[in-house]
Amino acid sequence: MEYVYAALILNETGEEINEDNVTGVLEAAGVDVEESRVKALVAALEDVDIEEAIETAAAAPAAGASAGGAADADAAAEADDDDEDEADEADAADEADDDEDEGDGGEGLGELFG
Repeated sequence: MEYVYAALILNETGEEINEDNVTGVLEAAGVDVEESRVKALVAALEDVDIEEAIETAAAAPAAGASAGGAADADAAAEADDDDEDEADEADAADEADDDEDEGDGGEGLGELFG
């Protein structure tokens, strides 16, 4: 991932993405640089418009989420209902624990210290 991040940093700063620049960024970050990985990255990004790739990647999850439609909405509603039921059960358990703590009669770790 460090190699990709180095390329993104170079792109953001307007620097050319070449072997020397990528290696410089990685070395500055304290990464043990593998020349073969640097060469592969530079070759892979040679004909790539990074800004377009970032925009496409950012838009993909939003488009994928809306494609599910009503089935996703039903599943989300069921999950919310389950979460509410679990929260109600947890609240009831906490109240029961609080009631038990009040009538301990000296039992428990709290009584050891005061």
